[in-house]
Amino acid sequence: MAPDSIAPVTSSPSPPSPPSPWVLRWSGLAAPGGTLLDVACGGGRHLRWFHARGHRVTGVDRSAEALGTLAALARDGAELVEADIEAGPWPFAGRTFDIVVVTHYLWRPRLSDIVAAVAPGGVLVYETFAAGNEAFGRPTRPDFLLRPGELLEACRDLHVVAYEHGFLEAPARVVQRIAAIRPRAGDASGHVPRETPALLQTLSSEAVSPRMPSGGAR
Repeated sequence: MAPDSIAPVTSSPSPPSPPSPWVLRWSGLAAPGGTLLDVACGGGRHLRWFHARGHRVTGVDRSAEALGTLAALARDGAELVEADIEAGPWPFAGRTFDIVVVTHYLWRPRLSDIVAAVAPGGVLVYETFAAGNEAFGRPTRPDFLLRPGELLEACRDLHVVAYEHGFLEAPARVVQRIAAIRPRAGDASGHVPRETPALLQTLSSEAVSPRMPSGGAR
């Protein structure tokens, strides 16, 4: 995948990065034991977390080195797909998943495929860098920065449970993120699990600010 679109992965023996707080916050929307697709999974921080909780996990990445660090997970049933989804075909045509996770990755020609991979009643949890991040660090190219409201537009056929766009600290960055459920057939209002109201009242461990700090872009 494009080098500016996903953090580099090394073969360091240090523990994998912790899961995204945004992903953890909305993980309760996923069906227990359901199927998960992690797009641009890298070293598998989300694959490991969901697999440990009984989900059937699938990860795709173009890096054989990154996927190689997940050999033990593969032996335990995880499906790992080495594929360049920017230069080649979408490897999950006709397949859907109960939860689709994307973090720190954007390739606009694949947005529709990613959304289409969400099963009826399933959830998309997406978080990546947005316009304004160029003032604080990589990525800086517009190709890899979401425009305001872009995820809302991509998820127009889903029921949006949560959406944020703004500044986060430590490290300083501008992000856009969404959690959205695909309605089940015949449910025009969207199928929202009973747990959702409680989840909506839960404060995120990372609160985004819609305003840039004084040292940000002018």
